[in-house]
Amino acid sequence: MTKAEIVNKISDNTGVDKTVVLAIVEEFMTQVKDSLIERENVYLRGFGSFIVKERKQKVARNISKQITITIPAHSVPSFKPAKTFVDSVKEK
Repeated sequence: MTKAEIVNKISDNTGVDKTVVLAIVEEFMTQVKDSLIERENVYLRGFGSFIVKERKQKVARNISKQITITIPAHSVPSFKPAKTFVDSVKEK
């Protein structure tokens, strides 16, 4: 499902104009992204959590060039679904 399809579904189900729904969806995504950039996790009860995970430094190999490289420690965004969300997906 694409963002446009989500906007259409929300608009159809609520009767709110698509341009308003699109602005709300865009602002939601911006707020989640900005919070994660500031290292603040976002918790949506019954849905899940957008969290920042820390990856440690590690050594890897580039097999095409036969060299060893060091991947520095870094942060990655992650989503952890709520238990009720996982259970409802498992049921279907």
